Amino acid sequence: MKPLAVLSVLAAILAGCASLMPMPEPTLEEAVLAHYRTPEFRNRDVYRHPVETLAFFGVQPDMTVVEVWPSAGWYTEILAPYLRSRGKYYAAGFALSAPDTPKYRQDVAAKFSARLRAQPELYDRVSVTELGPPDRWQPCPPGSADVVLTFRNVHNWMNGGYEAQMFQAFHAALKPGGVLGVVEHRAKPGTSRKEMQKSGYVTEAFVIKAAERAGFRLAERSEVNANPKDTKDHPEGVWTLPPALRLGDKDRDKYLAIGESDRMTLKFVKAKP
Repeated sequence: MKPLAVLSVLAAILAGCASLMPMPEPTLEEAVLAHYRTPEFRNRDVYRHPVETLAFFGVQPDMTVVEVWPSAGWYTEILAPYLRSRGKYYAAGFALSAPDTPKYRQDVAAKFSARLRAQPELYDRVSVTELGPPDRWQPCPPGSADVVLTFRNVHNWMNGGYEAQMFQAFHAALKPGGVLGVVEHRAKPGTSRKEMQKSGYVTEAFVIKAAERAGFRLAERSEVNANPKDTKDHPEGVWTLPPALRLGDKDRDKYLAIGESDRMTLKFVKAKP
């Protein structure tokens, strides 16, 4: 075999071996800054503050963490590699067993699964589960999670009328002393349930009450995801703002200047016996 051919074969072998080598455990900051993150996702860091948010919730690399409804995988790109070596990451997605599951949710779940398969060096240890009605209420073994996280989902459960069951499922999943971290679009105090469901903005009081009814205690609040520019009175609710920009080009620059929604960031704790 000619020398160049030998070198080509060796390069191919080494490249294959490199892809099978275990990824070094990143710090949280390294996981957020990693080159493999989707550029479109990374551009939202300025609004979503992943390092500060996950640090506030106390996420550590040796923990068992459940993310509820990861959707396209924005936080999966950070959490799965961060937890891969010593922790455990459960991606508790939509309950696809429901007979009325919308096609878009099926499509999102299929794309999410394909993405995990495409990068096994990052996602081979992710456990994909389902959570939601009619009968998927166990996102991980009961009492095994250190942290359960949900980002901008409470309004969806309100629309379906099963927010109480979701918070109960979080409580059952967590160890005593475990943390529930909630980030949600924040409505003005006193907003009615009907308006919350329409706009996608939820009051802090509503979230706190739902969590307390399930047995949680509010431990701490953070303003890390606050946005004082958000007036919360947009024609298409929260979806008027980026990333949805439901109005298309109409007043696009105005809504881009506001940025993503004003959000509450709440840390709850499951009481120890």
